[in-house]
Amino acid sequence: MRPATEPGAPAAGGGHADTGEMRAVVQDRYGESGVLRLASIARPEVGEHDVLVRVHAAGLDRGTWHLMTGKPYLMRIAGLGLRGPKDRVPGRDLAGTVAAVGAGVTRFAVGDEVYGVGRGSFAEYAVAPEDKLARKPASLSFEQAAVVPISAATALQALTDHGRLEPGQRVLVIGASGGVGSYAVQLATALGTEVTGVASTAKLDLVRSLGAEHVVDYTSEDFAATGPYDLVLDIAGNPTLRRLRRALAPKGTAVIVGGEAGGDLTGGMNRTLRALALSPFVSQRFANFINKERASDLERLTGFIDAGQVTPSVDQTYPLDQVPDAMQRLVAGQVRGKVAITI
Repeated sequence: MRPATEPGAPAAGGGHADTGEMRAVVQDRYGESGVLRLASIARPEVGEHDVLVRVHAAGLDRGTWHLMTGKPYLMRIAGLGLRGPKDRVPGRDLAGTVAAVGAGVTRFAVGDEVYGVGRGSFAEYAVAPEDKLARKPASLSFEQAAVVPISAATALQALTDHGRLEPGQRVLVIGASGGVGSYAVQLATALGTEVTGVASTAKLDLVRSLGAEHVVDYTSEDFAATGPYDLVLDIAGNPTLRRLRRALAPKGTAVIVGGEAGGDLTGGMNRTLRALALSPFVSQRFANFINKERASDLERLTGFIDAGQVTPSVDQTYPLDQVPDAMQRLVAGQVRGKVAITI
């Protein structure tokens, strides 16, 4: 993907201190990976409580695909942008070095190594709110750190805030080889539970290496027949509510983390709404949530990482000009763990 030059911008190859330009992946309309192109654009401006990060690596997750395609369409109505994305530069997970700080920033200084969530991380520079950043774990490379923030924080919140996980419980992770799932297996193990991971045949070895005591091959086994479980994390799957209830203990909890089926209009929201409507009338509990991006979770995750209990599983890294290839591989379900974009 060759870089294009925006109108009024200098020739491609920006990103130098004296130009105010940077290389970035941009998109002007919704669509599949073909809408992405490399361009030279102006660096983002830093607000009072923002941090300008020189991005060394960015993370790729399924949420980035949703933002790229504008699907499900309800996301556009909710404020994503009706005709095209509000944020031209995709990417949110990042790891890098602080290049500048806003006047109200107190936790970081120029030169600090950080990781967290920003806007437009598929670029040489990105802006992130101070309260969505933490200091990068010293034991991790920038590529490893970049794939932690959104996926690992989602797993942590699903297990603790919404799953109300307790030591000694039996936990089933559906989608255990994916971005969120690979962290959920490690975190649930670190928190003292017995973990069973569901994945395809080719990915069972990865799930075992992450710490799962038991694995279920969804191509030949029914996870609902392996319970009962105190907690089920359904990560971007689409099992029926009846199957989830069969897997649960009488007072167990199922946390639905996203969904990749249900059509372009609503995605998996219909099943989620049915689950929440059912929950008050049965002994089992269903929960759903939207991930909160906060520094406190990153700092807690750093503790697990420093203790050797959580290690990012980086399947492959891609340079900035190969983001469309990385996206295609993610959508095809070929990724084991996470993918990092190097800048």
